Amino acid sequence: MSLLKLNERSTSYRDNQDFATLKGKHTMSLKKQYLKSKPLCKVTFRLNAEAAQDVKEAALCGDFTDWKTQPLTMKKLKSGDFTLTVDLEKDNEYQFRYLLDGEKWENDWEADAYIPSPVSIEDNSVVRV
Repeated sequence: MSLLKLNERSTSYRDNQDFATLKGKHTMSLKKQYLKSKPLCKVTFRLNAEAAQDVKEAALCGDFTDWKTQPLTMKKLKSGDFTLTVDLEKDNEYQFRYLLDGEKWENDWEADAYIPSPVSIEDNSVVRV
């Protein structure tokens, strides 16, 4: 089962073996680096080439962008992975999703949590910092 086809509520996949298999491949990840001098955390969002498949562009939308129509563009690496680092205020949680090729929404399956979206039947990914 392709990760990009997992487009239903994420809670339905948490106990599913397909989800466990995909999660075991580390297809996505969140890396957090807390700053000592400021109340910020540098969060690196990563979507790997296997999860991205034939995607040409990936973008990041979330509470930290006010879900703007112009999301944050992720950088495509030589490996085919997409990555982006964002400074987020500590002691908060933020909902987010990836926008693939400007038309397909996808969650991060390594997120800290999932919350039902207020605008669709799908969940949003959550990062806690």
